[in-house]
Amino acid sequence: MTLKEEFQTRNFSIYGQWFGILSMIICLATGISSIFTFRPLIIVFAALAIASSFLILFIEVPLLLRICPTSGKFDDFVRKISTNYMRAAAYGAMAIIQFLSNLGGPTSLIAAGVFLLLTAICYTLAGIKGQDFIGSKTLGGAGVAQMIV
Repeated sequence: MTLKEEFQTRNFSIYGQWFGILSMIICLATGISSIFTFRPLIIVFAALAIASSFLILFIEVPLLLRICPTSGKFDDFVRKISTNYMRAAAYGAMAIIQFLSNLGGPTSLIAAGVFLLLTAICYTLAGIKGQDFIGSKTLGGAGVAQMIV
């Protein structure tokens, strides 16, 4: 199945997975750019954005749990975030954290919050519609990657 065919399935979990990858990139970029503001509260939220980007990487690319040396507790935590509703809750929590970054003044971290919220909405819609989580083959969601994890 090609990427175009995956998007034509109208399965919101695939949309959520790709929004998750975009969220990861934006969290990393905005976190790095905001860490140099020299405002203590913004630095904390920037560090949380960077940490969120690495968490998203392990959530959305399950093969990395086998390749990268991580602790058993971390692996168990990431594996709990496997259903559409759990993913929606995780992304919703990360979005709220990034929206709270506005308490320290407006920064680019709001973009991370918006993309995290869009991802949470996609996973929520997938859960409401009763769609099973289907990982994108491009990101290792089928075949060998799923058998390993």
